[in-house]
Amino acid sequence: MAESPAAAKENTPSFYLPDLCASRMVLGIVLTAELIALLLSTARVGVSGGFWDDIARTSFLLLWIALCSAGALCRLRPRLARLGVERGSALALLVILLVTGIVSQAAWWAAINRLDLRFGPPPRADGGIAFLLGNLAICLIVGGILLRYFYVTDQWRRNVEGEARARIDALQARIRPHFLYNSMNTIAALTRSNPAQAERAVEDLADLFRASLSETRNVVKLSEELEIARTYERIEQLRLGSRLKIDWQLDGLPADVAVPGMFLQPLLENAIYHGIERLPAGGTVTVVAHRDGTHTEIRIENPLPFAITTGNRAGNRIALANLRERLALLYGPGASLETDELPEKFIACLRFPSAAPEPRP
Repeated sequence: MAESPAAAKENTPSFYLPDLCASRMVLGIVLTAELIALLLSTARVGVSGGFWDDIARTSFLLLWIALCSAGALCRLRPRLARLGVERGSALALLVILLVTGIVSQAAWWAAINRLDLRFGPPPRADGGIAFLLGNLAICLIVGGILLRYFYVTDQWRRNVEGEARARIDALQARIRPHFLYNSMNTIAALTRSNPAQAERAVEDLADLFRASLSETRNVVKLSEELEIARTYERIEQLRLGSRLKIDWQLDGLPADVAVPGMFLQPLLENAIYHGIERLPAGGTVTVVAHRDGTHTEIRIENPLPFAITTGNRAGNRIALANLRERLALLYGPGASLETDELPEKFIACLRFPSAAPEPRP
């Protein structure tokens, strides 16, 4: 069976060279070539004749070398990745030197044959070797510096993304034990009073943790996140009974919309623990979701007791801070978690881009 393009891309080893065929990279290559041409022409003022003629010819030569080298490396990038960093880097530098040699020889041939493409001093019959070696030396230095720059930049990016991944995992680990303790207390209380319900609660808890612990993605479909949230709802319903009601208003979102994984359940837990549980008569948690242009918004409202002390709200602030940091790591400044505490109601509004963030290596 033929491998799909997506699977083939996923299985392709990564390499530190960026996509040199991308338009932004091509612009950077052109600007770098022009800067080098300017430096070389400035250094040759008074030796090679007119400055503007020299910089035009040098730019022409360097643009051919730079763009041809970028095109070759772009095509060879998958093979370079399979060779590894050391051999891949050596081959990349060899390709740049080979392209430089071919273009230099072509330019020298054009100058010798009076095609008005002189580079530097007027060409002499015995000056071709010096011209070629000089270009190769410059290419070796500049190419080595650029390859080293790309490697260091890639390693820095990987370290930043790895640290972000570790921070997300750590934040998730700080949230989940709190829910586990509450769930185990619920099951312990039901063991004697209602063994059948306790058994169902254990099954729900097993399903919930099987889904959460086996989930390696940071972004899931709304239907998957909603299934986890409803499992949590059933567990809490056993503990609070008729005191807990959840009003789901999710018609504004399709079931396959991308949402952050394991975000809805902690927000529900926050609403129940700091609101419904402390009200003698209980109350209703309202979950409203809709899409606003390119962003998705999920709002959770819960009633509050009449008087809440600062100490009792400390856990609420920690949980919300964890969620905000996870949002920042996943989406950057494009997502937010805003809260509004009114005299008798608490509102948490989660807003994030509807498109899933790019996967990280």
